[in-house]
Order: sequence, then C-alpha cells, then structure tokens
Amino acid sequence: MAETRVELVDPGKYLAGLIARVGDRNPLDVLEQTPSLIGELVRSAPPEVLKRRPFAGKWTPVEIVGHLVDTEFTFGYRIRTIYCDDEPQIIGMDQDKWAAAQKHAERDPLEIAGDFAALRKINIRFYRSIPKSAYERVGLHSERGREKLGQMIHYIAGHDLSHIDQLTRYI
Repeated sequence: MAETRVELVDPGKYLAGLIARVGDRNPLDVLEQTPSLIGELVRSAPPEVLKRRPFAGKWTPVEIVGHLVDTEFTFGYRIRTIYCDDEPQIIGMDQDKWAAAQKHAERDPLEIAGDFAALRKINIRFYRSIPKSAYERVGLHSERGREKLGQMIHYIAGHDLSHIDQLTRYI
C-alpha cells in the first residue's frame, strides 16, 4: 500500500536514512560496486529461494532485483533531466505497480541481475562525468519536493545498500 510507504509518509526521514547508510563512503564507488554484489547474491542462491516471498506483502528477492532495474531507469532519467534542464518536474513512481505489471517475480534471476549490471554501467559512466558544480542543480519531485542532483546520487547509493541488506536477509 503506497500510503504506508515511509518514503511517502515521511520523505525527509526516508532520504536521511538512505544518506546515513552511505556514511563517509563515496556514493559513486558504492554505485559501482553494487552490480557485482547483486550478481554474487543471485548466483549464490537457488532460483526457488530467489522467487520465494519472505513475508506476506513483501517482495521476493528477484522482485527486489527487478525493482533495482526499475530505479536504475528512473534515476538515470531523473538525473539526466536535472542535469540538462532547469528545475524540471520529476514524476514519482508506484514501485509496486511497476513490479507487478512487469512480472518481476516470474523473471529469470540471473537475467534480471544482468539487466541491472548493464544499466548501472551506463549510468555510472554518466554520473562520473557530471562536474561537482552541477550537484547543486535541482529537480522538483512530485512527491518529495526539491531534490538536488548531488543528493540524488547519495539517495541511489543508500537505496542500493538498503536493498543489498534486504536481499542478504531474505536469501
């Protein structure tokens, strides 16, 4: 249920938590390391574990990886839009609808992990090319308000770490 998602109920708390997960680490380094960590987790578990729902109402591990693919598309677009346009509107997404409509639960775990790695490679190359001076550029998120490009890079890194932790626990 979207109304109970912490990122919608208390976006400030949610985003601060993501940034705290990154700590003193370089967020770009975190982003660059995530595909190999996801690949290791997926390769280490039998497909039936990756497709098993850990709790009612929670995503399966393969749905989590599918969600990472979705957010890779989404954040890649958002960051490019903020970098190239002046204070653009950034539209939120209903992550549960995306996961269900794309049938992430039915996908091959290795294939979806490969999709994530390919997309991240493209995005990390772009993120590393962005001058630090552009980190102050702002987008207007439909659910969370003003977001700076540099903050968004931290958010993505924290989001990665959150889902790596979740995957590790579920597997």
